[in-house]
Amino acid sequence: MDPAVVGRRVRALREERGISLSTLARLAGVGKATLSGLENGTRNPTLDTLWAVTAQLGVPFTALLAEPTAEPVVHGTAVTATLLEVFTDTDATYELYRMRVAPGVTQLSPAHQPGVTEHITVFAGVLRAGPADAPLTAPAGGHLRWVSDVPHTYATVGDDEVAASLLLRYPRPRA
Repeated sequence: MDPAVVGRRVRALREERGISLSTLARLAGVGKATLSGLENGTRNPTLDTLWAVTAQLGVPFTALLAEPTAEPVVHGTAVTATLLEVFTDTDATYELYRMRVAPGVTQLSPAHQPGVTEHITVFAGVLRAGPADAPLTAPAGGHLRWVSDVPHTYATVGDDEVAASLLLRYPRPRA
């Protein structure tokens, strides 16, 4: 992901909504300097920062990608996710990722906007993920689902990396 492209998209989305830089930084729980650097393309944002910002803007993560020309890869504390496809229907926008979770690290991710759900299918390893106060566990071949409009975590159980698919469902606002 090109930080300059992401920064321009964040600024445009923020301005379209009439939100000040200070207000968005406060709502997303990120420093004003961090958000300013993100918008100016001088900071390489973390996955957690981008999800916190998109949640407050009320848009899917992929709204930050102008026109992806390759599979964008995003990195978090424990998670590396490669965007495979974005698709929409009348009720929602979906983002499909190939996901890897590194062992020995727990990632705490901020809440998405209301109604967003995550669906994970585990292909290898054992994953503990879900709401921070009540994570779920799935072995290889298992599936997890939760409403992710609360802080949520991702971690491996044991020493093996987890390979999985992640489907994020962003409901469309009702008119």
